[in-house]
Amino acid sequence: MNKKGKFTFIDLFAGIGGFHIALHDLGGKCVFASEMDIHARKTYEHNFKKISPELFNKKMFNDDIRNMNVSEIPDFDILCAGFPCQPFSQAGHKRGFNDNHNSERGNLFFNIVEILEEKKPKAFFLENVRGLVKHDNGNTFKVIRNILENELGYSFYFKIVKASDYGLPQLRPRAFMIGFRDEKIMKGFQFPPNKPLKYNMSDVWNGKCNREIGYTLRVGGRGSKIDDRRNWDAYYVDGEVKQLGIEQGKKMQGFPDEYEFPVSKTQGIKQLGNSVAIDAVREVAKQMLRHLKTLKNTQPNMTETKNKGEWTELLVFVKLLAEQKLYLSDKDLNKKIDFFNLKKVTTRNLDLDFYIIDKSTIISTDRITKEKKQIDISELLSKENLASIKDSIIKGKRTFNIPQFDIIQKSLGFDVIKGGTSSQKSDIVLDIHNNDIEKHNEGFGIKSYLGSKPTLLNASGNTNFIFRIDDFDPSKIDEVNEIESRTKLKDRILFIEKFGGKFKYVGAEKETMEHNLKISDSLMPNIVGHLLISFYKKRISSLTKIVDDIHEVGDLNKEINYGEKTSLEIKIKRLLIDILLGFFAGKKWDGNYLANGTIVMKKSGDCLGFHIIDSKSLKDYLFENISLDTPSTTRHRFGKLYKEKDGKLYFKLNLQLRF
Repeated sequence: MNKKGKFTFIDLFAGIGGFHIALHDLGGKCVFASEMDIHARKTYEHNFKKISPELFNKKMFNDDIRNMNVSEIPDFDILCAGFPCQPFSQAGHKRGFNDNHNSERGNLFFNIVEILEEKKPKAFFLENVRGLVKHDNGNTFKVIRNILENELGYSFYFKIVKASDYGLPQLRPRAFMIGFRDEKIMKGFQFPPNKPLKYNMSDVWNGKCNREIGYTLRVGGRGSKIDDRRNWDAYYVDGEVKQLGIEQGKKMQGFPDEYEFPVSKTQGIKQLGNSVAIDAVREVAKQMLRHLKTLKNTQPNMTETKNKGEWTELLVFVKLLAEQKLYLSDKDLNKKIDFFNLKKVTTRNLDLDFYIIDKSTIISTDRITKEKKQIDISELLSKENLASIKDSIIKGKRTFNIPQFDIIQKSLGFDVIKGGTSSQKSDIVLDIHNNDIEKHNEGFGIKSYLGSKPTLLNASGNTNFIFRIDDFDPSKIDEVNEIESRTKLKDRILFIEKFGGKFKYVGAEKETMEHNLKISDSLMPNIVGHLLISFYKKRISSLTKIVDDIHEVGDLNKEINYGEKTSLEIKIKRLLIDILLGFFAGKKWDGNYLANGTIVMKKSGDCLGFHIIDSKSLKDYLFENISLDTPSTTRHRFGKLYKEKDGKLYFKLNLQLRF
């Protein structure tokens, strides 16, 4: 909630702003909106530039959500989205997540997932056609619920809500999906009770209508005869057949009288048919806000659970305090004789600095109050305790508790030590020295082998890369995308090429990623394109072998000469270092490193370090141990042929780098 006690929200797939009106009426402030349709954008801006001028002044009214960098979206409390319903509608082809015939509209739900995952708002409110629930025998809805609940940690409530349930004279059954982030044992959201009609269809028409509750407004099929089973816009009013117009549609959807449509009548009706029933959204959102307030006031303090990566950061932190030195590693993760002595251990966001005095004693110093506390760590951080914690992390699943750490944290004087955030490369900050150097506040990232193999570059929409497909028959889109073999990506690529399709590399889907790659090296975007083709088409995952393949077949687009094999290897090694220590895929990079090295926790529990003073070992370690990996194609929106509004065909591949 914002400082004035109100709340903030974002309006995705905003249409003409039904969600915006409903939540604004409840005191909410819209901080970001996105809508692709140019006609709907015109109507949206016309009506909201006075209500929410900052959206347009700060350029927070986005068009294509696929091109938006999530990190640039302001923080907010509630995500609202009426994501595209055509792929799940009875009136459409019901292709669902596989609808790639119109700008990938079938899988845009995963853009919502990406935003929820990074921004972590308090709640979400999603709306779609009721056909979503039973689409593909319920599997589509199961995927949506599983991701929101099990992967992102939100609670999940849904109900088929009709507009007439909350006062509007229209059927319009829709699936409302509500979720809260930190609900824990306080689960108990209830959809509000139904309300009587505010007015009926006779009131809408200002005349005697043959129906009390109107048909569902929809897109298409307008002008059917009144006795046609598909009719939705013709009514008997005072004994005459009348066709629904914009004014009647506004009332049926709950739009205020002063709402205006600066577009054609045809576009206006279409926009109303795509919108949400405002009164239904407002009543459910009002109940959401009540529940959020209850959670804020009554949520009990609970032992925090963490995943393996978060627990490993804690373990590395206390292990460095206990061992008081960090051995450096060679490229094969073997301990070298070189090491750093440690004088201070802390994190970027911890207010305590821990200074090492001797093998059994450390002193914590509060950065703000300067208060000091001497702590005996001889038993607290014994080898037995640390080994036991390491075993607990290895055995842990999803998120879990480690009670031993409660004692350690209380003794050291802090509750949370999470140093690495989505905007930090350095999880641990050290004062280090040896015979040659002495450095203060050196940042180190952490990579752990206690769970699954760590990633260097996590898959997301930011790591998608686009290829244009020339000379291919668009009627074969479904035939390509229905290939579901074990090696489906390779087989889809080969199928496209078999029927004349040519892959023309375009670049990164997100402009920020393209920028960052060019900062690393001007040729890097093109190099990445070739890495992806070598991996997905030929199933070559090792970077060392991909370098051999590139030099064997030449450049992907026959436009750039990479030079000698050694030169290409140097460029790729530079990229690996830049990703490890420098840039995030979703944020523009200035070329400076955000960390000075990395600490690797081996499965044995040993910690070994790499530092930029020995960049050769680090580069060789990365180059010889990093491979390309295949993430979820559905989750990350790639691997299918799709048609854009320009009429051309495209295919996306995703770059994920794993140790």
